[in-house]
Amino acid sequence: MRRNAVIRSGRAAIAEGAGTSRGFARQAMKSMSSAASASSALRGGVQAAVLLASLLAVAGCRQDMHDQPKFVPLRESNFFADHRSERPIIDGTVARGYLDDDPLLYTGKATGQDSIEFPFPVTAQVMARGRERFDIFCAPCHDRNGTGNGMVVRRGYRQPPSFHIDRLGQAPVGHFFDVITNGFGAMPDYRDQIPVRDRWAIIAYIRALQLAEHASIADVPADELAKLQAATKK
Repeated sequence: MRRNAVIRSGRAAIAEGAGTSRGFARQAMKSMSSAASASSALRGGVQAAVLLASLLAVAGCRQDMHDQPKFVPLRESNFFADHRSERPIIDGTVARGYLDDDPLLYTGKATGQDSIEFPFPVTAQVMARGRERFDIFCAPCHDRNGTGNGMVVRRGYRQPPSFHIDRLGQAPVGHFFDVITNGFGAMPDYRDQIPVRDRWAIIAYIRALQLAEHASIADVPADELAKLQAATKK
């Protein structure tokens, strides 16, 4: 009897434990379901908020963002009396960096005559720049030595005078500036292709070519002469 009572007590405990475990499982499932429902509700709220914001943004847009009320160059406009969308430049307007406040620099003249002086010091950097620009813009006609036998001339273009004739050897630097700026004879003007300071750099290099054409070994500075002599010994 005692043995049977113990067995029944054990079965009752197992059954109670099983029931308790099932209760815990059911409670856990309910909690997870509640959490999933809350998460789903949160996602739905966020999506609704995003959709509402998008609708408000679209409603706030105007067609002007696509068809902007702007003036297009060369297009007719009824806003101005002359029906032009672009407006004329005000008299006296000068673009930044283009104020011609130095007559010698921008005209090559002093007291109305071609200047015999440069508007700024001629340095090694200026000479190097002048040589580079000369080889690009001048050498096709004047050749790299300035004799007027460039590649374009060899193919039929009118031959320019040599820079080494007496007339051009004695010409003031302002004369060369005027020719580069405004053209001369068959030579077109280069005012748009060559900036002002580059024109002067080219003229400085032309002067160097003229000096080299008639120079002797005695005209070479002592330090440069030493370099030449060392180079010839190698």
